[in-house]
Parts: sequence; C-alpha cells; structure tokens
Amino acid sequence: MNTALLQVVPVTQEDYSQWYTYWLGYQNFYKVILTEEITQTTWQRFFDDSEPVFCAVAKKGEQVLGFVHYVFHRSTWAPHYYCYLEDLYVSPDCRGQHIGKSLIEYVQQQAKTQHATRLYWHTQENNLTAQKLYNWVAEKSEMIQYRMPIH
Repeated sequence: MNTALLQVVPVTQEDYSQWYTYWLGYQNFYKVILTEEITQTTWQRFFDDSEPVFCAVAKKGEQVLGFVHYVFHRSTWAPHYYCYLEDLYVSPDCRGQHIGKSLIEYVQQQAKTQHATRLYWHTQENNLTAQKLYNWVAEKSEMIQYRMPIH
C-alpha cells in the first residue's frame, strides 16, 4: 500500500461499522468478550468533550484500516498529563505496511499538543509481532504490571 494515501484522523460516527468489526477482532485476539454496554459506552466517550478518551483511525479513502484508542490522565510524577495508548489494531490484511507506526505517531503528536510528559502502552508478553514494532519506535520499560480484582 502507498502510505502517502494513508490518513490518520479522529474517528467519526460514520466509521462505526468498520471500527466495530476491528473492535471485535481486537477482542478476539486478546481472548476477551466485552459486553455491548461497554462497547457502546466506549464509542460514546470518543465523542464526549468531557471525556479524556479518544480514537483515531487509519484510512485509505473511506476504508478504515485500523484504529488507536488513547487516554490522557494526570500523574503524581509530572505537572502535565500522561498519555496512555490503550488499544491499537490494524487489519490483518494490512499489517507490515507501517499503519501501526502511523497510528502511534498520530498519538505521539496528540500527546505533544497536550504537553503530555509521557506516552506509554502495554502489550502481552507473547505478542511478539507487535513488540517488533514497539521496539522499533519506543523504548521498553522496566516496569511490570500487576492487577488485583475489585469485587
């Protein structure tokens, strides 16, 4: 694919059906099933100015090729926001064409615009394909994530 034809832009309401297909693919990859309520809440947050949750899509014409979700949040370690890249997904048919890199760079630009102090993300230890990209564009942290149930 000619990356000159690729655009990374904020998601629009008209992108829902294509985004939704990839959202289901993303969940399938991570072996999770999120409820329709969570999906609809997430979708609506992208269009709510009071929410710090955003989505951008990579497009060639009107065809969505992938998405990135990112969140701005405060930190006790910095005077400005941190930017957490929460979800990144590229159509399996388009992988290896720098679309993921373009989506990450878009978030990096948004983080700069908001004067964020840090841009960071996580991936599964066995997601070696994604790690090739991440090792190319970023530095691996020494941090390990722990999770505790809240019920």
